[in-house]
Amino acid sequence: MYYQFYQNQADLMAPLRAAARGMGGVLRQFDNGRPETFGIRQWTAALELLAGTSITHLRPPFGFTTVQVGNQEVKVEEEVVASTPFGQLLHFKKDTALPQPKVMVVAPMSGHFATLLRGTVQVLLPENDVYITDWANARDVPVSAGRFGMDEFIDHVIAYQRHLGPGGHVLAVCQPAVPVLAAVALMAEDKDPATPASMTLMAGPIDTRIRPTEVNRLAMEHDIGWFERHLIDTVPWRFQGAGRRVYPGIAQLSAFVSMNLDRHVKAHVDYYRNVMGGDSIRANAHRKFYDEYLAVMDLPAEFYLETVKGVFQDHELALGTMTWRGRPVRPGAITNTHLLTVEAGRDDICSVGQTEAAATLCTGLPAAMKHHHLQADVGHYGVFNGRRWANEIYPLVRSVIMGEEATATAA
Repeated sequence: MYYQFYQNQADLMAPLRAAARGMGGVLRQFDNGRPETFGIRQWTAALELLAGTSITHLRPPFGFTTVQVGNQEVKVEEEVVASTPFGQLLHFKKDTALPQPKVMVVAPMSGHFATLLRGTVQVLLPENDVYITDWANARDVPVSAGRFGMDEFIDHVIAYQRHLGPGGHVLAVCQPAVPVLAAVALMAEDKDPATPASMTLMAGPIDTRIRPTEVNRLAMEHDIGWFERHLIDTVPWRFQGAGRRVYPGIAQLSAFVSMNLDRHVKAHVDYYRNVMGGDSIRANAHRKFYDEYLAVMDLPAEFYLETVKGVFQDHELALGTMTWRGRPVRPGAITNTHLLTVEAGRDDICSVGQTEAAATLCTGLPAAMKHHHLQADVGHYGVFNGRRWANEIYPLVRSVIMGEEATATAA
C-alpha cells in the first residue's frame, strides 16, 4: 500500500509547494540584482527549490509549433492517427507537400512519458515524417480496458506500423527494442507489406547476458515473485484506473535517482546557487530538465513483470524461446529490413554488446544490411538526445533510412 501512502503525502505537500512557487514569483519582482537584495534572492532560491521538487503525473507538451524544412519554416501540428486506451500514435504533421520518409519512433513504456524523446524527435523532424508512440499513464486507464502485457505491446507496434504503410521505418529507444524486433520479425514472416524498410535499435536490452549492468544484476537477484510482492501496487481509488495493478512511476523514478544520487543532489545545489547568483540561463535549463524528469507514469503490472522475466531473467529473445500469443518469434525471418544498432560506451543501463546482439539474431539479413555504431563518449541518454545524437548518430540513421551504405562504426 505504499502507493496510497505516497499519494497521501503528495496531496498534503501540494498546497505548500504551490504557495512556495507563488511566493518565489512575488519575491523575484523585488530582486534588482544588487547587493541589497541578496537576502531576497536567497529566499527566492529556497522557495523555488522546494517548489521544483514536485512530481507530476501528466505528460508535458512536446511543444513543436514550427520546423525548418530546407530553407522554409513550416507549421507543425500534432494529430492522433490511431489510439487505444493504452496509448496513441501521434503524428507531427507538417504543413508541406515535400515527400519525406515515414518514421515511427517507439518510445519506452517506462516511468517517463514519450516526451523524454523530445530531442530525438526534434532532430528527426526536419527531414522525416515523424510519428511517435505516446503511451498512456496506466493509472488513467480503467480496469475495464483489460490487460496490457508484452503481447499487447507488440500488437500496438504492428498496428501502428501498418498505419504508416509500405516503405515506413521504425526507431526504438531502449526497452522497446525487444518488442520492436519481435514485431518486425512477425511481420516479415507473414510477408506483411507494411514491414518496415529499416529498423534502428538504440541502447536496447536485446541480450542482457552480455556485460550485465547493475540493472541486469538486480533483475537476476530475485525471482519474479519478489518483484510482484515488492514493486507492484494498486492505483488509489480516486483515479480513473483505480484498482489497476501497476508498477508506479514514482518507484521507477526513485530507482533511477538512487543510481545517480550524488549527481542529482549536486544539480539541485547548483540550481540554488544559480538562482541566488542571478544566472537565469543555467537555472532555466535546470527547471526544463527536471520538469520533464519528474513527470512520471505508471506501467501496467503485466507489462512490467513480463519484461523483467522475459527480457532480463529468461532472455527469451536471445535464446530463441520468445513467443507472441503462443507463436514463436523468429528474427531470422527478417530478410529485407535494414538494421542499425546503436550503443553508448558509457551506458550504465544497457551495456555495450547488448543491442548489437540483434545482428546475430537476424540470420536472414545479409551483412550489407546490418550496421552497428558505438558512440563511445556518451551515456545512455546521450544516444538519443543532445549534440552527439544530432551531429554523429543521426547522420547514420538518415543513411539507413535512405537505403544508403551507412559507415556506422565506433566513434
